[in-house]
Amino acid sequence: MRQIDIKLVENAIYELCSDLCINMPADTLMLLENALNNEVTEHGKNNLKIALDNAKIAKEMQIPICQDTGMVTVFASIGQDVHFTGGSFTDAINNGVRKAYIPFRKSVLSPLDRVNTGDNTPAVIHVSLVEGDKVKLTVAPKGFGSENMSALKMLKPSESVEGVKDFIIKTVKKAGSNPCPPVIVGVGIGGTMEKAALMAKHSLAVSKRSEDDQIYNLEQELLDKINDLGIGPQGMGGRCTCLNVFIETYPTHIAGLPVAVNIQCHCARHGEVEI
Repeated sequence: MRQIDIKLVENAIYELCSDLCINMPADTLMLLENALNNEVTEHGKNNLKIALDNAKIAKEMQIPICQDTGMVTVFASIGQDVHFTGGSFTDAINNGVRKAYIPFRKSVLSPLDRVNTGDNTPAVIHVSLVEGDKVKLTVAPKGFGSENMSALKMLKPSESVEGVKDFIIKTVKKAGSNPCPPVIVGVGIGGTMEKAALMAKHSLAVSKRSEDDQIYNLEQELLDKINDLGIGPQGMGGRCTCLNVFIETYPTHIAGLPVAVNIQCHCARHGEVEI
């Protein structure tokens, strides 16, 4: 049994959130640079240059890359041979978020009476138990301009993969300029209603293409078809509407075909650390 002081978790969350609100991840920067090279319209190129300049200025001046510093989602993969000491795991995550957001906008509030919690907590925490004695924390602060454009549908099994593709493309088309394109599209297919939604969000946090050839090819097909929509950077027209598509799948019931789409803005803040 490995003992882990809960302060290590708190500090890791603090450092990740502090960094991700200011510094665009390297893989996202690369996607934007590739998009700039592939964009065919002048106004599209200009908007992509502005996005890249914004990322550079945020890093140099150590200021938020976006005024919406988001609501924090944490995926925690915890080894079953780990024992936390010194306090609560949930409290440690929220304490880390609380400290990180002292200089940032606080956007979290109660859902109905709209009273701000004052410190951007609580975070949304998903825990999975795995073998071993390590803890991996994957963090994704996400603004709601993009989160609000997400959708879920319980398709009929007879709609098959064509129905899945049609729903995903229509969801992105409906979102239009709202999620600050070029977007990244996370998709969850299968499981149950909540499992599909969780996979869609997790795919964005991890930001890796599928290792399954069939799913990888579907990701690429969807990327091409979404870019054919012509929404373009910031919704002003152009080739580069989408930077990438990530899909996760899970077995489902014979009577169902759940599909969830979680849309991410071009900042695509995500990061992870292992303790």
